[in-house]
Amino acid sequence: MLLGLVFGRAYLKYRGERVITCPENRRPAAVAVDTGHVLLMTLKGKTDLRLKSCSRWPEKQDCGQDCLRQIEAAPEDCLVRHILTEWYEGKNCALCGKPIGEIHWADHEPALLSAEHRTVEWHEVAAADVPDVLATHQPVCWNCHVVNRMVGGHPELVLDRSRRI
Repeated sequence: MLLGLVFGRAYLKYRGERVITCPENRRPAAVAVDTGHVLLMTLKGKTDLRLKSCSRWPEKQDCGQDCLRQIEAAPEDCLVRHILTEWYEGKNCALCGKPIGEIHWADHEPALLSAEHRTVEWHEVAAADVPDVLATHQPVCWNCHVVNRMVGGHPELVLDRSRRI
């Protein structure tokens, strides 16, 4: 039971995609920690991290993985979901003006509005691009995102009652 709790904490602490600053080029990179290795080391009573994947691989696969220090120092802060949650906090929808509010990542997650006035879902954004996207896009609530996609994709199905005939 205790071992399961220790494994569970270690897994939850290090799972998920993260955005770090690559020590080599000082640009964002998307990484994932090898949670299997973390669990094995936890079983041995050690803490040892290594990467499972990196957006700079395979070209830079033999790097020293110095970025792991960023994850060790603040495992939560570089987690993509945490970065996004903090970014949306206190923001209003760029289209309707309503507060974004609490985010439900399992369903009805907020989207982004590009300069071209197109809404973008998070699965369309590579984790390594998150910092750049957050700097150039605006927050959009789920409802406005759905409406915007419907109007853009199927304008023949949308009736705009605000238009004058």
